[in-house]
Amino acid sequence: MIGGGSWATAVIKMLSDNSTEKEIYWWLRDPESIVYLKKYKHNPKYLSAVQLSLKEENISGNIAEVIKLADYVILNVPAAFLQDTLKDVTPEMLAGKKIVSAIKGIVPEENQIIGEFMHEKFHVPLKDILVISGPCHAEEIAFEKLSYLTISSIQTADATNFSSLIHTRYLKTVISDDIFGTEYAAVLKNIYAVASGICHGLGYGDNFQAVLISNAIREMKRFVDAVHPITRDIKESAYLGDLLVTAYSQFSRNRTFGNMIGKGFTVKSAQLEMNMIAEGYYAANCMHIVNKKYNINMPVCDAVYAILYKGHSPQKEMNLLIEKLN
Repeated sequence: MIGGGSWATAVIKMLSDNSTEKEIYWWLRDPESIVYLKKYKHNPKYLSAVQLSLKEENISGNIAEVIKLADYVILNVPAAFLQDTLKDVTPEMLAGKKIVSAIKGIVPEENQIIGEFMHEKFHVPLKDILVISGPCHAEEIAFEKLSYLTISSIQTADATNFSSLIHTRYLKTVISDDIFGTEYAAVLKNIYAVASGICHGLGYGDNFQAVLISNAIREMKRFVDAVHPITRDIKESAYLGDLLVTAYSQFSRNRTFGNMIGKGFTVKSAQLEMNMIAEGYYAANCMHIVNKKYNINMPVCDAVYAILYKGHSPQKEMNLLIEKLN
């Protein structure tokens, strides 16, 4: 596991609660968190109530050491920090390993989803890339509330093997071969959750939210079908389900971020107030750039981009969006 945030902690909990015999290695950036985890078996900063069963020697601040010992390398840091996290990692260090993206974001400097980035920059074969998608919030994993994850891989046998490592009584898994569609869906749903939050902050009710999200899922379908035209059902959990939970849940940091923008916070002040990364902020700019290549009609994404990056009034931009929805 590469990363020490709430989702990384939740996945570690799944892995350690699963009865399959395995060694779990965990890299964290923060030395104080490492010391605390080794002593108390809790992450002091994220999901701190969750007790984790790991060997002390398997928790490390040495990323090269953790990668060397692993068969599966799970990437679970904010997408904006991925390049810096992997700055001392070489393609040779990752050769022959399965790379699992648990990042629901896009690399800002490259405007690439994680699978594309790892394939191009670290020469990881596409067949060795797996993707974890929702709908699933870390906080509900902490409470052991029944949840579902979709595990995607071009080689579905690999997805099945990995799913057997995280399956627990409170976590069910679904297998998919759509590594591109599920990753882009995970990026887009964060933008739509920001839009949902903005509307809530402006005072729009449930009736309008339903219209917004029904338009968002159609927008998502247009984009993922253009980028990777395979047969897929956009109503499946990895697409529609993940969108719904991110747009509506009290635990959604992207919705929370959008709500603050709708209430009049500046982008900077909202980010400082949250003290957490809202992937939808970076995704809005990245998807704006990526869509220049495809020119897909994406009015919801365009509205969020205009508010966050062009400084447009949330109320005025949503008034314009209203005329484009149906």
